[in-house]
Amino acid sequence: MAPPSATPRPSNVSTALASGRLGIPSVVFFVLSAAAPLTVVAGVVTTGFAVTGVTGIPLAFLLIGAVLALFSVGYVAMARHTANAGAFYAYVSRGLGRPAGVAAAWVALIAYNALQVGLYGAVGAAAAPVLEQFFGIEDPKWWVIALIAWAVVAGLGVLRVDINGMVLAVLLLTEIAIIVAFDLADLLSPAGGSVSLETLDPSNLFVPGVGAILVLAATGFTGFESAVVFSEESKDPKRTVPVATYLSVAIIAGLYALSAWAMTVATGPDKIVESSQAEGVGLIFVLADGNLGGTFVSIGQVLFLTSVLAAMISFHNTTARYTFALGRERVLPALFGRTAPRTGAPRAASIAQSVLGLVVIAVYAIAGWDPLVKLFYWGGTGGGFGVLLLITATSIAVIAFFARNPSGESGWHRVIAPGLATVALAVIVFIALDNFAILLGVAPDSVLRWALPAAYPVAAVLGVIWALVLRARRPEVYATIGLGPESAIGGPIPPGATERQPVEARP
Repeated sequence: MAPPSATPRPSNVSTALASGRLGIPSVVFFVLSAAAPLTVVAGVVTTGFAVTGVTGIPLAFLLIGAVLALFSVGYVAMARHTANAGAFYAYVSRGLGRPAGVAAAWVALIAYNALQVGLYGAVGAAAAPVLEQFFGIEDPKWWVIALIAWAVVAGLGVLRVDINGMVLAVLLLTEIAIIVAFDLADLLSPAGGSVSLETLDPSNLFVPGVGAILVLAATGFTGFESAVVFSEESKDPKRTVPVATYLSVAIIAGLYALSAWAMTVATGPDKIVESSQAEGVGLIFVLADGNLGGTFVSIGQVLFLTSVLAAMISFHNTTARYTFALGRERVLPALFGRTAPRTGAPRAASIAQSVLGLVVIAVYAIAGWDPLVKLFYWGGTGGGFGVLLLITATSIAVIAFFARNPSGESGWHRVIAPGLATVALAVIVFIALDNFAILLGVAPDSVLRWALPAAYPVAAVLGVIWALVLRARRPEVYATIGLGPESAIGGPIPPGATERQPVEARP
C-alpha cells in the first residue's frame, strides 16, 4: 500500500476536451469537409436540375447562404457567451430551457448519426470507378469498401483532433482545387461560344418547384454550423468561431453557386436539365473529359472518393462531441463524457459512434438493401432535415437568450438578424415538409413520406420526458444541463441553486 504522502496516480480518463489545438484554418477544414463540396457539386446540384427542372439553382445557393449568414449573426454572438461541444443542445438549453435543450440533443443525435452513417452507403459507388481504373477491380462489394472506410474513420476518431484537422486539410484543399479547375474549364468552353448569365436571373428560381430547390440547397450547407462544436478545442473561441463560421458560409455559397452556374454555361441554360437527367452525378466528369481530358477526370474521381471520406471524418468528430457533451453532463451515461488523457479525444463517444456504423453496414449488407438510395440518400435527406429543424430552434433560442441576457450585444445581434433568420428558416422548414415525398423520391402516399420527418418530434418528446425525469429524480444533473465544461469542473452546486455560476463570476 502506498503511504499517505505518496503522489496519487493520474486518472486514465478526463472530462475535458483538449483545449487550444485548433486555429481558424483547422475549424474551417472540419466545417467544409462536412459540407463535402465535390459530393454536393456532383450530386446535389445535378439531382436538383434533373428532378425539379428548375434552372435557378445557382441563385438558390446564394439565397440560402444569405439566410444562414443572418442566422450566424446571433449564433456566433451567443458563442461568445457559451462554449460547449454540444452547440445546438447547449444553445437551446440556455435559451428555451433545459427540457427543450434535451429534446434538441435527441434530435441532434439522430440527425448527425444519420448523416455520418449514411455516407457509408455512398463510399462504394465513389470508389468503384477508381478501383476499376487503377486496380482492375470490377464491381467491388460496397460493404467491403464501407468497412475499409469505417476502419479509417474509427481509427482517426480516437486520435488528436488536430491530426484529424491535418488530414482534412489535405483532402479538402485538393478537392476545392479540382472543383475550381472544372469550373474554369466550363466557363472557358461555353455552349454556343458565349457565357450566359440566364440562370442567375431570379425569374428562373421563383417558379413551381422552388421549394424543393431551396431544401436541396440547404442540405448542401449541412455542417456549416459545426464550428461551434469545436469551440472548446479552439485556440481563441471568441475569435475562431465567428471567423470560421462566416468564412465557411461564404466559401460554401460562393463555390456551389459558381459550380452550378458554370455547368449551365458549359451545357447551355436550355440543356442543363436534359444533360443532368442523362448523366446524373457523372455530368461534372463528362464535361471535364471534354474540356480537360481523361487525366483530370481520373483525378476528380479520386477526389470524389476522398470527399466522401472527408465528410465521414468530419461528421464522426461532430457526432462524437455531441455524445461527449451529453455524457459529461450526465444526460447520457457518464462513460460517454470521458476523454483520453493523451489525445484529449472523446474516446468512448467516438467508439460508440463507430460501433453504430459497423452495425448499420452489417445489417444493410446481410439484408441486401440498396446502399445508395436506402442508406446514403435517405440518411442524408433525413439527417439534413433534422439539422434544419435544429438551426430553426436555435435561432429562436438565441432571441430568447439575449432577451434575458443582453450581455452588451447590439440589437442587430440580439433581435433583428436572428428574427429575420427565424422567419426565413421557418418558411424553409414548411416547404421541406411539403416537398418531402419529392426529396425522398417516393409516392406522396408513401409511409416514408411522413415516417422520416416524424422521427424528430417523437425524439423531441422523449427528450422532454427524460429531462423531466432528471428534474424529479436527479436534480443535481438537471441543474447542469447546457453548462458544458462547467458541469464537469464547477464542483458541487450550492443548496437551493438552480445552476452553477459562470466561471467569470467566481472568486
